Amino acid sequence: MLSELEKIIADIEIPCRAAMEEARRHQARLAKPPGSLGRLEDISVQLAGITGKVHNYPQKKHLLVFAADNGVIAEGVSSAPQSVTLKQAINLTKAKTGASVLAKHFGCDITVCDVGINADVKEPKVLDRKIAYGTKNIAFEPAMTRQQAIQAIMTGAELASNTEADIIGIGEMGIGNTTTASAVLAVLTDTDAEKVTGRGGGLTDSAFQKKKAVIKQAIAINNPDKDDIPDTLSKVGGFDIAAMCGAFLGAAATHRPVVIDGFISAVAALCAVKLCPDVRSYLIPSHASYEIGYQLAMEALKLKPMLLLEMRLGEGSGCPLAFQIVESACAVMNKMATFEDADIDDEYLEEIRRGDNFTP
Repeated sequence: MLSELEKIIADIEIPCRAAMEEARRHQARLAKPPGSLGRLEDISVQLAGITGKVHNYPQKKHLLVFAADNGVIAEGVSSAPQSVTLKQAINLTKAKTGASVLAKHFGCDITVCDVGINADVKEPKVLDRKIAYGTKNIAFEPAMTRQQAIQAIMTGAELASNTEADIIGIGEMGIGNTTTASAVLAVLTDTDAEKVTGRGGGLTDSAFQKKKAVIKQAIAINNPDKDDIPDTLSKVGGFDIAAMCGAFLGAAATHRPVVIDGFISAVAALCAVKLCPDVRSYLIPSHASYEIGYQLAMEALKLKPMLLLEMRLGEGSGCPLAFQIVESACAVMNKMATFEDADIDDEYLEEIRRGDNFTP
């Protein structure tokens, strides 16, 4: 298994600098003030580096949702019962949840993958890649074995690698996974649980305090190694986070841009970047999650979200929205007139191009 993981990582290349430079030159020729389309310009240049092509057409969009249960819910860290994981995993395939409604509305394919639901899933549309019936309770023992952590990573990598899509989004479904994500983030960033832990789907004050105490206890008991991602995931993570980490790796290894959803997706992306720093160039954050740890994860990734919508649903709900922005960036790059096409002499911009004449 480990050799397969090493091969996936070895396949991840740095972006094509020549294509990025050509994309910047093309942006400079478009009939607009320099930099006036902001992040849309940055995205188009990023895509050029990922694909090696200046003009990109991300028509096939695919949301991958990894579902798993977490033994830590036995500690009362979630307001929702564990049964919700199974029900919502099935509902995701029927366009009944927030993320799947958005995916259907925007013509985005969706795959729901069971990597650890604590039940037998009888819905054939849910892809069966179950590693175990949920994880163990991290408050007292490791969530899973190291071998299972690597198996989950490789499951996500394989699914992303084999997906026929121009752009991929990564989401999750798993009651209790804000607890595991907070624990993983606390370890990777050397941060106290108080600063990374939010209320998830909603908790009373006493339950919230218990959640933070459980995370501290889990880290103390299991002693995860922050420099060893499979170790951290196996000790305080979840099957969903590990599979999502692998999916980010798989997308990067096959030269596809990959969209981060919210908090849990961001923590999984950070795990992938820790395994292979070059993954960062393939990542596109969607929205700023309302969860407290999200900003810390973004700072660790050195990325900024595109949307501020006060969302905290998860499921991959931010990905279909981000896909539309990426498409918009490509539309401008592919269809906007150049100064020459528009019959405009752009000499008046020369002085502006030499310096920053836009910042107040």
